[in-house]
Amino acid sequence: MSDKIYIFDTTLRDGEQVPGCQLNLEEKLMIARQLDLLGVDIIEAGFPVSSPGDFKSVEGISKVVENATVCGLTRAVKNDIEVAAQALKFARKPRIHTGIGSSDIHIQYKFNSNRDEILQRGVEAVKYAKTFVEDVEFYAEDAGRADLEFLARLTEAVIKAGATVVNLPDTTGYLMPHQMYDRVHYLMNNVPNVDKAILSMHNHNDLGMATANTIAGIRAGARQVEVTINGIGERAGNTSLEEVAMILKVHKDLGLYSDIKTEMLNPLSKLVSQTMRMPVQANKAVVGRNAFAHSSGIHQDGFLKHQENYEIMTPQEVGIDKSDIVLTARSGRHALKHRLEILGFKLDKAKLDEAYHQFLELADSIKEVNDKDLVPLMKQLAEVEA
Repeated sequence: MSDKIYIFDTTLRDGEQVPGCQLNLEEKLMIARQLDLLGVDIIEAGFPVSSPGDFKSVEGISKVVENATVCGLTRAVKNDIEVAAQALKFARKPRIHTGIGSSDIHIQYKFNSNRDEILQRGVEAVKYAKTFVEDVEFYAEDAGRADLEFLARLTEAVIKAGATVVNLPDTTGYLMPHQMYDRVHYLMNNVPNVDKAILSMHNHNDLGMATANTIAGIRAGARQVEVTINGIGERAGNTSLEEVAMILKVHKDLGLYSDIKTEMLNPLSKLVSQTMRMPVQANKAVVGRNAFAHSSGIHQDGFLKHQENYEIMTPQEVGIDKSDIVLTARSGRHALKHRLEILGFKLDKAKLDEAYHQFLELADSIKEVNDKDLVPLMKQLAEVEA
């Protein structure tokens, strides 16, 4: 089994489904180019049959992407597949991503069908897509709640029909990590032809476990992850690309890797946030404003003594210039001394104690103390001494 994890980015498809995050063609092309430079393996460019605009987006992205596979989403419907194939005709490496619901909830209430009929429809969709492109991914929607034995039968059948990737979405973000591991492990050991395809993770974040479930899945044998920049996506969002990329980089003990150029993560996070008008929460892992900020005195002291005391990765690895020491009433003398020395003020212990007392009074009143506040404070102390 390969040690490489294939990164399937769906920012421009699942991510763009977020209300208010719709992009025009030029914006999509700009982001697609950056994703290609980032090193993602597959870019899901859109759902071509859904609208003329989405068709043009998939077609346009197919023309500009040089390295990544370009993927178009479809339902298990012949017309969807035909339209996707047409939109992908300029792609250097095209992929059709087709599929159908696999849980009994979807089978009964969404399709008013039965398991055997759903399996047959899935097989027929894969076979039809294979007449247009070699690379066909099948998604078993709501696989997280599907009957496991049926999911194994469906996986075996679509691989036999020619699927190169089988996507096992936790569409509702229902599973916990141990359940995801067990589910993928079962398929890896009970689908006879599983070695003929790649199993893929596509996890939603309804319970805050999308990334954890994705890592559990790849530990069990999945080798593709479907992710978005900043974790944007339907409802509570999708698995975050930057989180998975850095987990693979930090946890070398997993023995897995991706081709992501991690120093591009923060700039691309900002680009997507600005373009999609979707702010990144300050405490967002890896790319949030506070991801490399230290404001507690204990943390600041430990960080200044040795960075690895409180950071498991460097800011430069994700494209951030440096860590940030934030001065608040919770900050200690070490942090204040560090900041003052940067500003050119070198104080002995007695003067530092005096400055620290004045600093705390100021911090209590204005919450966060910046350089523009410290310089007047030091001038005021110097006048008092004079």
